[in-house]
Amino acid sequence: MRTAYDPEVATYLVTDRLTLRRFTPADVELLVRLDSDPEVMRFLTGQPTPRDEIENVVLPEILKVYAEHPQLGTFAAEADGVFIGWFGMQPTTDARTVGVGYRLLRAAWGKGYATEGTRSLIAHAFSLGMERVEADTMAVNHRSRAVMRRSGLRFLKIYHEHFDDPLPGTEFGEVLYGVDRATWEAEQHG
Repeated sequence: MRTAYDPEVATYLVTDRLTLRRFTPADVELLVRLDSDPEVMRFLTGQPTPRDEIENVVLPEILKVYAEHPQLGTFAAEADGVFIGWFGMQPTTDARTVGVGYRLLRAAWGKGYATEGTRSLIAHAFSLGMERVEADTMAVNHRSRAVMRRSGLRFLKIYHEHFDDPLPGTEFGEVLYGVDRATWEAEQHG
């Protein structure tokens, strides 16, 4: 199990306090630990992700995105050499738009990591030539919505999806936040 920064693993992005790197097949335990906390999973699935699903679905999907979209993906986040979660910049149906997101261990909550990592991904997306960055969450996930606002994303809409086994709060819908390149650049130079 790797819990500290390994220089042999490809670094994706470095911020003031975070190092984002590609996941490897050796990182199963990190993802199991992250997804085993019901509070971390509260607004996602409402329950821990089974180990076999991480080994056979989640991690292979992460590695597949690296192969298909070398500049995008889900990246392990480390602070002071310790794994704290992940940040992702995912392809969408529009080649010029990416979706950003994060998942952090509860011990890393409330320290500004989510905003720092998300802001750095937004800036990086535009440096890669993207025209738009989006993020979504459940409308009732007020902490993530606050991170989106602090990161420079703006509320765009509320929408409803059908779920066979909805989580508490699903009835209030999902929210979409986003920012386009021109708006982001104007705010960075304003």
